[in-house]
This record gives sequence, structure tokens and C-alpha cells, in this order.
Amino acid sequence: MAGNNRRSIFRRRKAGLTDYRRRLKLLRGRKPRAVVRVSNTRTTCQLVSWAADGDLVSVSMTGSDLVKKHGWPAEASTKSVPASYLVGFAMGKAALAAGSDEAVLDIGLAASTRGGRVYAALKGMVDAGLEIPHSEDVYPTEDRLSGAHIDDAVAAAVESTKKSIEEAY
Repeated sequence: MAGNNRRSIFRRRKAGLTDYRRRLKLLRGRKPRAVVRVSNTRTTCQLVSWAADGDLVSVSMTGSDLVKKHGWPAEASTKSVPASYLVGFAMGKAALAAGSDEAVLDIGLAASTRGGRVYAALKGMVDAGLEIPHSEDVYPTEDRLSGAHIDDAVAAAVESTKKSIEEAY
């Protein structure tokens, strides 16, 4: 009988995939979540709402979508700071087109590093017009957002891709 008094551990918590305490705090606000995830290959931004039978993704944008739809160079990284900014910008424009104008940032289990790719995506969403509570001092510098710290070709690609996104939405 001693084994029956143990607290059950959720599968995703045991696997290190979900922080349920943080998730509950985000859900209490009853606003859609602007979810940012950076994988080994690309940045993904989604606008997610809660539902009893599972989360509903209303808008989704990835670094691969930048290449396919908006003219981002195929040889350029789809998870760099400039690419993350553009993915956030495109997701923000798509969210506004879908009728959503506010959200809360959900970075999941990612480290909260000032000037990182997660906050580059946040800057893109805010520049697109989404209302997301945040502090201005977490953003990367303008040189990093524009890609000037990498190469002049990347900086030119950022400008042309941003124009393409604005024309699409």
C-alpha cells in the first residue's frame, strides 16, 4: 500500500517537455499564446488558443515558410536572429489578418536570454502590430535583427523578405 501514496507524474513533465505550472499561469490570462520554438533547423511561431479537447493553432509560421512563400534565400539559415525576426513578423501579420490583435508570449522550456532568437521573434510580432506584454530591453540590437552582423547580402535579404511579407498581408 505504500506505493499508492505517490503523486502521479504527467508524461510530458517526466519527459521534460512541459512545465505545467508555467502553462497554467499562461492559460489563466485567457488570451491566445504567441508560441515561439527554435529547433535545430528552423524557428516556428504559432498563435495558440486553449480548448478543452486540445490547444487550437489558429496561425502558424516557420522558417521554411519564409523560403517557400516570401523569398528568403534557401541557403540562408531559417533559425538565425534575422530569420526569427521575420518569422515573428510574418506570424504577426497573419494573426492580424485572422482577426487576433493580442497575445501573451510562450517560450516554453527555452532559456530566457536577452537578445536571443526567441526575443527576435517577439520583436517581429510586435513590429507587425500584435499587442504582447514585454520589456523593451530584451530585444536584440537593430544590427542583429537586420542581419548586418552576418553579411550585407543577409541584410538585403531581410529587407526584401520583409517587403514581401507586408505585400502578402
